[in-house]
Amino acid sequence: MKRRVAIGILGTTLDAGRGDDRWKKWRPTVALCQQPGLFIDRLELIHDVQSQRLVRQIIADIEQVSPATEVRSHIIGMKDPWDFSEVYTGLRDFARAYTFDPEREDYLVNITTGTHVAQICWFLLTEARFIPARLLQLSPRKEGRDDASGSHSIIDLDLSRYDAIATRFAAERDEATSFLKSGIATRNPAFNQMIDQIEKVTIRSRAPVLLTGPTGAGKSQLARRIYELKKAQRQVSGAFIEVNCATLRGDQAMSTLFGHVKGAFTGAQNERAGLMKSANKGVLFLDEIGELGPDEQAMCLRAIEEKRFLPVGADQDVMSDFQLLAGTNRDLSIGVKEGKFREDLFARLNLWTFQLPALRDRKEDIEPNLDFELRRFGEREGQNVTFNKEARDLYLKFAIAPEAMWRANFRDLSASVTRMATLAPLGRINEETVSDEIDRLTALWRAGDTGDRGGILQEILGADRQGQIDMFDRAQLAAVLEVCRDSNSISAAGRRLFAVSRLQKTSGNDADRLRKYLLRFDLSFEDVVQR
Repeated sequence: MKRRVAIGILGTTLDAGRGDDRWKKWRPTVALCQQPGLFIDRLELIHDVQSQRLVRQIIADIEQVSPATEVRSHIIGMKDPWDFSEVYTGLRDFARAYTFDPEREDYLVNITTGTHVAQICWFLLTEARFIPARLLQLSPRKEGRDDASGSHSIIDLDLSRYDAIATRFAAERDEATSFLKSGIATRNPAFNQMIDQIEKVTIRSRAPVLLTGPTGAGKSQLARRIYELKKAQRQVSGAFIEVNCATLRGDQAMSTLFGHVKGAFTGAQNERAGLMKSANKGVLFLDEIGELGPDEQAMCLRAIEEKRFLPVGADQDVMSDFQLLAGTNRDLSIGVKEGKFREDLFARLNLWTFQLPALRDRKEDIEPNLDFELRRFGEREGQNVTFNKEARDLYLKFAIAPEAMWRANFRDLSASVTRMATLAPLGRINEETVSDEIDRLTALWRAGDTGDRGGILQEILGADRQGQIDMFDRAQLAAVLEVCRDSNSISAAGRRLFAVSRLQKTSGNDADRLRKYLLRFDLSFEDVVQR
């Protein structure tokens, strides 16, 4: 038979009693151990440090009414028992540190004592299965009865047993996932499954979330929607702070992120709070986090783990309790291997990693996103623009064709819709407008496809990095990358690329020569073949 374990908060008012009169009063924590047919083997009693005298009295009284019940005391320091964030964090930390053994023990969470905020937090933690327990509600004795124990009821939060509640929660979950997708009825199964997981993580966890994927795949928009969902769930109250780490360069990077004190460096005439401080109680989105320098990475790690950091020139830490979202179009694990990204920071970020697919990999979602972009244009410009049927069919046929590269992903689609809607005669996109746009997109992709017919530069480097390379080098690099993809090893690729010079004995080690060539573009052979 399983041991029955109760978990509850000391009731500083109801549990107190005074002198000998305490036996005449209903005290829920003592009454818990007096319930007929509900023997408690162990009681985990949570309280603050100021209540230790009352705890000793309660333990002594329980020893009298139920000598076989073991009572364990747990001190959780909460300055304000009505602060939702503080109470939830304290109880969740208790649950995380506690060793549950559902195979041998049956757990009951007593929601009778504690503030209403604590009762709500108990419910949330139990419903989310952070605590594998049922809820216990005690009631005082009825008028005219002499027993001090009162009565009890047990609430099982296995929602599958309650059809009406289960249906309601399912509807709320669907509403949340739709919110994360900006109301777009996406059809790609893998993407929808990923959004379902993100919804669960958003509501149940405060851990960092890493969003990966190519440029333009929607990382920034999804990050903002995650923030808005957290805010709607009352999990954050602060601002959404977004920073593109690729724009942080030199000494200004530390100041931008962590702030500085007056006089910290030349030109620092005033104190600056920094973006991390601005994100206190909110969400900080570090886009392109792989671009951070080593010093910024070290400071970020400490800020994530300890919620504090040192502004430039300061001698005292600053606190900031933010939730972190990060984005990157790079494979950070390769950066770790190459010594460009801290392994400990990557491990901290990699708890929840979600890779957003490129638009060309979810072409069934182009049609609902087309409607979304038209609605967004109408809201932004105050114009209601629509397609005629023939024009819409023509555009969708082009958009989902294998030749449609969608190099910049949703940025390409958004820009395309904006152009057609702007040029549409009388707010109606016709076939001529679509034909012109198809020609424009085809020419745009062809211009970015010089020497890269398969789009391998776009895939590996991304649009931003590709645009920083001369057209002459792009053609050569694309050919080299294709050979790497078709080879089993870097040595095999080197033999194919340098076959002539090797026969003429004008080159050294083929693999080493290829490795040095790739390093010119901050690439390794593994970068190429693993993508």
